[in-house]
Amino acid sequence: MHRHIIYIINPISGTRTKKDLQQLIEKRTTEANIPFQVFPSVASGDYSFLYPIIEEEQVTDVVIAGGDGTVSQVVNSLMPFKVNFGIIPCGSGNGLAYAAKIPKQPAKALDVIFSGTPMPTDGFYINDHFACMLCGLGFDAKVAHDFAEQTKRGLTTYVKQVVKNFFSAKPYQFELQLGKTILQADAFFISIANSNQFGNNFTIAPKASLSDGLLDIVIVTNQGKMSLLFQVFKQIRGKNKLLAEAVTIDKKGVIYFQTDKLVIRNLSQAPLHIDGDPAETPDEVCIEVKKRCFQLIQPS
Repeated sequence: MHRHIIYIINPISGTRTKKDLQQLIEKRTTEANIPFQVFPSVASGDYSFLYPIIEEEQVTDVVIAGGDGTVSQVVNSLMPFKVNFGIIPCGSGNGLAYAAKIPKQPAKALDVIFSGTPMPTDGFYINDHFACMLCGLGFDAKVAHDFAEQTKRGLTTYVKQVVKNFFSAKPYQFELQLGKTILQADAFFISIANSNQFGNNFTIAPKASLSDGLLDIVIVTNQGKMSLLFQVFKQIRGKNKLLAEAVTIDKKGVIYFQTDKLVIRNLSQAPLHIDGDPAETPDEVCIEVKKRCFQLIQPS
């Protein structure tokens, strides 16, 4: 089968040097006898400059070497084309890649690109912003905002920000609308997950699937800090029951349910992150899944 690959490399994501990565990509793809081109990622997320190249060169695959934010930007911009998307995980979290069982080692990730299978994969919209993996309001978004200001990246830096923010964490007020049902919630954070984790194999939504047409909603309600730690640990271990959509907020601890559409009114101006990247704080967040909107190359 004819293949032509465009590689998009984020030069600043994660901690790994990208010069060695590009050399590896060029060597392996040349050995596979597949035509290819390499471009750096663009901060604006606008990849319209690639449209004529994709059409004229009959590009079949777009491979992103970067983190979840870069993946979402590229997929959003190039979704209208019938190309398969691949990932070489280079971010701090790599939640989408891990959920899809794509190895973190670049050489093994390239093996998946060359011999894997394209699978229909969901995305979702937060207001007008497209995402592939996860967004959140509250504590985890505050961590994401602080993490983005650090000069050093990586898991160690992220953990430091989690610990620092934990002791000063406070609940926020939210109003949730599910269809005609309106619910009030005081919560430390709300996660909206398409993938089953934050990244680094830290699982926040154990039942999440990349292709079930649903988003997993995790609400960590107002409670004492020891209870908070215990309940989040239970959630990570998959011990919290997945509730029916007709959910009540009376339950303490963690509320966990699935839906394809949700409106959140952000009454306390809780910060927002999208795919781990800080975003502007909204008064209202309209969230809707976009079913099977792109093809992601995954291990066969």
